[in-house]
Parts: sequence; C-alpha cells; structure tokens
Amino acid sequence: MKTKDWLAFISLSLAWGSSFLWIKIAVQEIGPFLLVALRILTGILGLLVVVAIKRPPWPSTSRQWGILAVMGMLNVALPFTLISWGQQYIDSAVTSVLNSSVPIFTVLIAHFWLDDEKITGPRAFAILLGFAGVVVLVSRDMRAGLEAGVMGQLAVLVAAIFYAVSAVFIRRHGSGIDATIKSIGPLLFADAALWIATPMVESPVTLPSLPLTWAAILWLGIIGSCIAYLLYFYLITSIGATRSTMVVYTFPVVGVILGVLFLGEVLDGSLMLGGGLAIASIILINRK
Repeated sequence: MKTKDWLAFISLSLAWGSSFLWIKIAVQEIGPFLLVALRILTGILGLLVVVAIKRPPWPSTSRQWGILAVMGMLNVALPFTLISWGQQYIDSAVTSVLNSSVPIFTVLIAHFWLDDEKITGPRAFAILLGFAGVVVLVSRDMRAGLEAGVMGQLAVLVAAIFYAVSAVFIRRHGSGIDATIKSIGPLLFADAALWIATPMVESPVTLPSLPLTWAAILWLGIIGSCIAYLLYFYLITSIGATRSTMVVYTFPVVGVILGVLFLGEVLDGSLMLGGGLAIASIILINRK
C-alpha cells in the first residue's frame, strides 16, 4: 500500500469506526428505516457538491446503471438497515465483532470470483489473527450482549455477508465507472428504495426532534456516507476487496480510543492485546 492508500484506510477507519456510536444514539428516537433514509439523503447532498466540483462522467450504458443499482442494494440499503435495526437490541461491542466477519466472508467469496485475490496461507492467517484481536478487544462486553438479542445479532451477521458480496461485486464489475459516481450512484438507488419502504414499515413517519439525533444523522450522512464511500471505492480499486474490508478490524480500536479520550474508560491489558492483534493482521496482509 502506498502512503495515500494508508491515509485513506486510516481516515475510513475513523469515519466508519465512530458510526456505531451515532447509530446507537439515533435509534433511541427514530426507527432504523427512517434513520438510514435520512442518513443516505444527507450523504447524497454532500456528494452532489463533489459531483458539481469534479464533474465526473455519468454512466452511459444500462449495464453500468444496473451495476450501480445492485451496489445500492447490496452495499448500502440492506446492510445499513440491518445494522441499524440490529443495534436496537445489541450493543456496539457485539456489533463490532459480528461486523468484523466481513473479511472472512470476503476472502472466501473473492477466492472463487476474483483471479488476483486467491486464498493463501499468510492471508488466511492474517484474517483470522485480526478477528481474534477483535474478539479479545471486546471480550469484556460480549458475554451480556451474546445472551440476548439473537435476532439483532443475526441481522448484523447478514449485513456482513452483504458487505462481503458487494465488495467482490464492485471489484469485478465496477471498472469503467468513475469513483465519485460509484459513491453517489448506489446511494441514489438505495435512498429511493428506503423512502418507498419507510412509510410502509414505520408509519406514521415522524422526523426527529432532539438536536443530538440530528447531529447523529449529519455525522452518519456527511462523514459516514459521503466521505467514507469516496474513500472506500478508492481503496477497492487501489488495494483490492479483501484488504479494503479489513478496515472493519479497526472499528473496535477506534471505539476504544474514543472511550479512553472522551468517556474516561481504562486502557487495560485486553484492550491493548486485542488492538495489537488487529493492527498486526492489517500490517501482515499488506506485506509483499
């Protein structure tokens, strides 16, 4: 990975790693469908500014539009909604563990679908090492979370599978589409589907009234969707699907850092060991 790749990877870690906290805050007042619809809408508004500045070429064929539509469902609408729904019943620590299964699913799918991302011994070891680090990192909070909210856990696990499938799909079929359009196109299709589904699932639709909820929506939209997807699709093209999805191993690390800095949490041995394993796995899989 080049320096630019590492900077994008770390920025994406911070953008998505802090999102679970804001999702947990927002679903205290509004339903998951409305949250995702507002989040995506905010992300689209931010990306429209980028499109106006960069003026990228829009897709010229129905096939390319179809690819964006599939990406919108697999990478945005379905996983966003499943995770937001699941976090009504499970805490962020358990969500991080389940979401960290994305690279495992990705490397398995990529092995059969991509010629340049075959399973190797070191690659498999690095992915399992990172997952072990995540488990150690949040082991203190897992027991209570795993004893309840089975459906919430299942929802997040299914979302992880959708993320894995979409990452490989993007790498295989997304070439020829501008990176900015890869970011905004799926959001357009996903948000259209969400605004159709939301009134049917969460009627009556009531906008949030708490300032903190709106702050969560703005963060998730501008940082967690607009900026994050620009970084994500850049990384998919630059370093591949498997290495890009390993960003999920940093989510608990980001959570720990935020907890220590802003919540006065104690940095104990399990947190240091788990974070070290997760970081080591990312370094290992990126060695030549």
